[in-house]
Amino acid sequence: MTGELGQVALCFALALSLVMAGGGLAGARSEAALARQIAHGAAMGMLVFVVLAFGTLTYAFVTSDFSVALVANNSHTLKPLIYKITGVWANHEGSMLLWVLVLSLYAGAVAILERGGARLTSAALGVQGLLAAAFILFILFTSNPFLRLDPAPFEGAGLNPLLQDPGLAMHPPMLYAGYVGLSASFAYAAGALIVGEVEWARAARPFMLLAWIALTCGIALGSWWAYYELGWGGFWFWDPVENASLMPWLVATALLHSALATEKSGAFRTWSLLLAIGGFSLSLIGTFLVRSGVLSSVHAFASDPTRGFFILVLIGCAIGGALGLFAWRAPTLKGGASFDTVSRESALLLNNVFLVAACASVFVGTLYPLALDAYNGTKISVGPPYYAATFAPIFFALLLLVPFGPLLSWRRGDAKAALRTLYPALGLAAVAALIVLAVASPRFLTGTLAFAVAGWLIGASGIDFLKRRGARASAFAAAIAHAGLGVTLMGVAGTTLWRSEALDLVGPGDTMTVGPYTLRFDGVTREQGPNYTAARAHIALLNNGKVVSFLMPEKRSYPVEGQEVADTAIRTTGFRDLYLALGDERDHGRWTVRAYVSPLAPLIWLGGLVMALGGGLSLWGRLRLRSAAPAPAVQPAE
Repeated sequence: MTGELGQVALCFALALSLVMAGGGLAGARSEAALARQIAHGAAMGMLVFVVLAFGTLTYAFVTSDFSVALVANNSHTLKPLIYKITGVWANHEGSMLLWVLVLSLYAGAVAILERGGARLTSAALGVQGLLAAAFILFILFTSNPFLRLDPAPFEGAGLNPLLQDPGLAMHPPMLYAGYVGLSASFAYAAGALIVGEVEWARAARPFMLLAWIALTCGIALGSWWAYYELGWGGFWFWDPVENASLMPWLVATALLHSALATEKSGAFRTWSLLLAIGGFSLSLIGTFLVRSGVLSSVHAFASDPTRGFFILVLIGCAIGGALGLFAWRAPTLKGGASFDTVSRESALLLNNVFLVAACASVFVGTLYPLALDAYNGTKISVGPPYYAATFAPIFFALLLLVPFGPLLSWRRGDAKAALRTLYPALGLAAVAALIVLAVASPRFLTGTLAFAVAGWLIGASGIDFLKRRGARASAFAAAIAHAGLGVTLMGVAGTTLWRSEALDLVGPGDTMTVGPYTLRFDGVTREQGPNYTAARAHIALLNNGKVVSFLMPEKRSYPVEGQEVADTAIRTTGFRDLYLALGDERDHGRWTVRAYVSPLAPLIWLGGLVMALGGGLSLWGRLRLRSAAPAPAVQPAE
């Protein structure tokens, strides 16, 4: 009965999403308090039934119910429990159900946090109801996860081995929490246009922050997974699916800064609305790219070209409707207060210009090959050189600007005073550049500049931190996030410019050298895993002929799926990684071993965590203020 229960739950969720849409949009009228209450109740009801549907599908995977076609196609009795659970979203149908689950969670959060029943919240719930109804209809009619098989097979087909990894247990849900989280900002922006509300940024900001934090963590997790799982020693390859997550993050970052100005001084009201629409639109486009089958990527595990057209229609309706509403209503909204050329608003404006320009460069690099292929069949690839020439200079300019914003006053600032305050940061930037010139070999101008900019960011963050001593913890959020950006920049520069690599064919007793390390190959043993067999290499790390430690990279074979994957071995000092991947066996017990030394690689993900921590502090401060404020009185129902 699991399939039938999930199907019925989705049908009830669809009905309640339509009630939420109708009640929410009707409640946008000032006299419709009853409709607003209905929309709030429908949001909670929809959440309950979507959770029930998702829980039912998860139960089917955990119990290996192969009468459900999705389970039979994506699971196996020998899989560890954690990978049975991750199999729920490692396919098209399950990932779409996860999308609806996250959307329902955000709708429930809007209904709970905005407990006063305001017109703006009601309109936002109405928009979220329309989105939920569209996606549930898409699932029921084109991507039903509860279809039955009769007769049921005795065993399932298994799961892509690349997905059988702890990093992938959290990466997709975290990315979806960011992708779909932008729907709340989108809904508030559309709701503001519907009711003519200019003070919408304060209500939407916690959801912007939550989505941005989730996207930051999701991108970092995906980068870390690609680094240690794929065996190529890199963390980012400008893959189209990677770019599909980066573009919404860039726009969401611009939205956070723009909405802050909108909230504080009323500046950029229409621009913030457009960014909220654009951020979620890029999330929808990313969903289309990953799920439609229009591109080939190591990350695109759940593509389905037969349903890409329906996703494209859904995207067209959502984006077209929102932009049409913006064109109609935005000119009627009141503008904010004026500000001087030198002010925090101006700094945030430049910040937004650079972020949107960076996003545009990624957008062109991602979609131009697809458009050219569709137009005349010409196939080209756009790789790192393009992004080094377009994205990198724009982002460098942005990083130079970042420290000025927090030191300038709203509406009228003092550029000279801000620069004097930043003199210590300039000194730290110079010291960082000199250290790189003295220590690094070979010397790269881009590396020297990168470390100088990183020192500039971290130094400026320290100055901002000291300036706010005695303030609430949330006041330090921006300083921490900006420092995290500097830490990540050092990691990216270090591992990109000064990585060492060695590829050798070695037998028992042979040694190889990579960077400052000497490695001795001691042979390979055969190991049996729960659902795989592995060739495990035993490699000794030597220092003056003495064994310091052993590393054991593996090459795993999954017989059910008929695939082989590398399981790398990484030894880190916190500032440098020794990275080993086992290749193929050649003649007489000799194996290929690929080794990398990646300076400062751990700083890439440490910086991402620090940025997310900064966002978390800001979110915590927002929620504290909201919980401390008394709830507005609910108007009596007619």
